Amino acid sequence: MINLEVLTDKVNIIAREVGSFIREELGKVQQYQIVTKDHNSLVSYVDQEAEKMLVTGLKKLIPNSGFITEEDTVDHYDQEYTWIIDPLDGTTNFLYNIPHFSTSIALKHKDELVIGVINHIMGDELYYGWRNGGAFMNGRDIKCASTEDLSASIIATGFPYAANYNQKPYFEMMSVIMKEARGMRRFGSAALDMAFVANGRFTAFYETSLNPWDVAAGIVICKEAGAQVCDYFGQDSYYNGKSIIVANDQIIKQLSNYTAKFFDQKDIPNT
Repeated sequence: MINLEVLTDKVNIIAREVGSFIREELGKVQQYQIVTKDHNSLVSYVDQEAEKMLVTGLKKLIPNSGFITEEDTVDHYDQEYTWIIDPLDGTTNFLYNIPHFSTSIALKHKDELVIGVINHIMGDELYYGWRNGGAFMNGRDIKCASTEDLSASIIATGFPYAANYNQKPYFEMMSVIMKEARGMRRFGSAALDMAFVANGRFTAFYETSLNPWDVAAGIVICKEAGAQVCDYFGQDSYYNGKSIIVANDQIIKQLSNYTAKFFDQKDIPNT
């Protein structure tokens, strides 16, 4: 049986090494080195090289492990142990020199997420947790916010860009929550938003049309920090990325009341 605490320490080292590479490349990417996957999704050699570094390092930790990755530098396949990685979550921020981006690494054992690591690269903050082991930032225990009133909450979200996404219910809901909450933020890195929920900076996070690599590490860390996780309808399909809410018990109930009011399952396409 793998010792998850020891393994997490080794993953942390890899995450910091990759973060150092990404930080060194900030401001160096030329326009011709940027590929537009779609209008709101960019990629550069930095994403690809960072992912190769992650795959190489993580393979050494568990030689027969599988991989689910964003940039397709390795074939996607599930094994008993499968790494779920996003080398650079917030690529657009990175390319525009906005210092809010992260590297996200999760480990899934069979059907259970057991390790999560998120590196806030420019903030020099490493968030991590493992199943039943707690959540940490740079060695310090972290807990989600205990705020029970939405009016005292800072809510993080992300805008849905998918062409097949019905944006109307999302923005109708957002306009209501904006009036109810103390503040709303959209920073451009879902993984980092979830890390901030785990650390109590944000009270809650909600978003739609995400991929597993956007949320897998954050799910582990937030749960270990005491947060609850569900989809927009109070169910557990959040890992598949169609919708997710992360907060403490009281806030998640209030937010899920809004999402259930404004959304129907058919309004949220598969990613």
